Amino acid sequence: MQSPRLLLLMMLVLLAMLSLPAAAQEQLRCLSRAEQRAAIASGEAIPLATARQMLRQRMGGELVRARLCHESGRLIYRLTVLARDGKVRQVSIDATNGTVIGGL
Repeated sequence: MQSPRLLLLMMLVLLAMLSLPAAAQEQLRCLSRAEQRAAIASGEAIPLATARQMLRQRMGGELVRARLCHESGRLIYRLTVLARDGKVRQVSIDATNGTVIGGL
């Protein structure tokens, strides 16, 4: 039979693992369509077409999905792209200026 300490440790590790996805979702909150329109209209975010153009210049490919989200206190576009090499990639673009910040 296992010791109570080992069992307790295993339970704590399991609880920590289960809470990780929730913590990640707290950092990333995607906007509704109405919130997206308001952010673009107020100048908080560039239009998706502009972000798409920046992406095309950097890597090409076909845009599969786009979301405008708050992440770590800033607005970003989270883009799912089918690249020219046939691989699906997640790309993050700063929604205030169009700079690619991750995923290439």
